[in-house]
Amino acid sequence: MDVSGEVLIAGEAEGPLLILSEPLSFWGGVDPASGEIIAARHPQCGAQIAGRLLVLPRPIGSSSSSSVLLELIAGGKAPAGLVLGQKDAILLLGSIVGRELGHRPVPALLLEESTLAMLPAEGSARIATDGRLYISAF
Repeated sequence: MDVSGEVLIAGEAEGPLLILSEPLSFWGGVDPASGEIIAARHPQCGAQIAGRLLVLPRPIGSSSSSSVLLELIAGGKAPAGLVLGQKDAILLLGSIVGRELGHRPVPALLLEESTLAMLPAEGSARIATDGRLYISAF
């Protein structure tokens, strides 16, 4: 299966999918040292985002989410890529700043809500530079 989206941050990424069932703020919701979701009330608390294609249908931000993403990038605990259901300029700023500091940015893709609903609960995926998301279900 492959779908098209809008490229928000160009690049290629590959990894297992982690589709969040609830919104998540990186500030206070993700441990920047480990890449673990630490928001106690989040359904996926304890899940690891490092190296995964993180699907955020409804991201929620704090103005500090970008700094958490930047810390994750610098520490090698960032998601391989982001697939968003809504644009979140503040979160993406962390990837842009990371690139300016010489780190590999986290590619980001925007998909429509109806497309996100079609993604398999488990599987791996690859973000291509042309804005396509290639999915392999387990």
